[in-house]
Amino acid sequence: MSRAAALKQVMLREDEIDRPTRSGGKNRLAIAAVILTLLGISLFAYLVYSVGFREIYDGIVRFGLAGFAVILSIYFVRICLRSLAWKLSVHEPFKLSLKDTIPAVMIGEAMSNTIPLGILISGTSKAVAVRGRIPLVAGLSSVATENLFYSLVTGLYLIAGAALMLSFTAVDDNLVLSIAVMIGALVTLISLGLLMVIRQWHFASWLCDWVYRRGFLRRILENGRGHVRTFEDLIYGFYRHHPRRFVPICLLEASYHLLGVTEVFIILFRITENTPSFAAAFLLESISRLVTVVFKLIPFNIGVDEAGAQFVGEALSLAAGVGVTLAIIRKGRILFWTAVGWALIAKRGLSISSLMRHDNNKN
Repeated sequence: MSRAAALKQVMLREDEIDRPTRSGGKNRLAIAAVILTLLGISLFAYLVYSVGFREIYDGIVRFGLAGFAVILSIYFVRICLRSLAWKLSVHEPFKLSLKDTIPAVMIGEAMSNTIPLGILISGTSKAVAVRGRIPLVAGLSSVATENLFYSLVTGLYLIAGAALMLSFTAVDDNLVLSIAVMIGALVTLISLGLLMVIRQWHFASWLCDWVYRRGFLRRILENGRGHVRTFEDLIYGFYRHHPRRFVPICLLEASYHLLGVTEVFIILFRITENTPSFAAAFLLESISRLVTVVFKLIPFNIGVDEAGAQFVGEALSLAAGVGVTLAIIRKGRILFWTAVGWALIAKRGLSISSLMRHDNNKN
């Protein structure tokens, strides 16, 4: 399909997206998310108990309000970076400004952090938030395009973090094998993803057609196949028509991660007696990013984020409880910006049910 035809399909499919559908698979995911959330809360309680509430409290006090204001500011800059990356990912003739994308990213982050299935509707939430500026399918495809860049850079970042862990920490043979497998899997996925874009393989729509022809998920894929094909055409059209945007977008995504490392460094500097190393901050942020990717079904990554930070903290011989304190301080930052996101959701008259309905309908 040509780019012009894809853009025409954007307009034609708007009505189709508004038709109500149901998804039983999401009910099973919701049950799994609730169970994982309860386990995460239990793990969080255990870690706080094992480290000691007083020690965590003292670390938070040492960090102080000034330190908290700094990491709030850093995270706002990170939001702006991803908002600019999304702005550059919008397909012509449509366009968005930072005034459009920054609030939309905050709304998406609020949904992603708060709701057990938030990761499934955060992208839709962003597209719905800018629906008054561009058609919904165009918004969804631009979000998908930005997410591809983010996934590429995140994958490279995780590979670097895994390699750094093997180089700077003492890990047992089983963990070495697990890390090596993860690195191999990430390299394979990144290579396949790049090859798909460069060669313009319509793998996702082909898979949907294959499943549909065999009689599975027919109700969902009746219209969903066309949506997937449209997304692919728009993404590949972006690759053909805007190759000069690739490097700037990748640099924006890399800067997003670099500021995350900076945030960790500042927290460690304020709550520990010794000056932390950049490698320690890099490792802690990379584990936090991995936890976010793997356990995104759990709201706020409660429990698992603290456990990951504690594991790396012990591997780096940091003082007891530093990892848990670090994760809790960062969780406070997440809570603040999530509250801002929900305030924007309320101001725009959006609701969880309406956003979930749009997410169901896009399928």
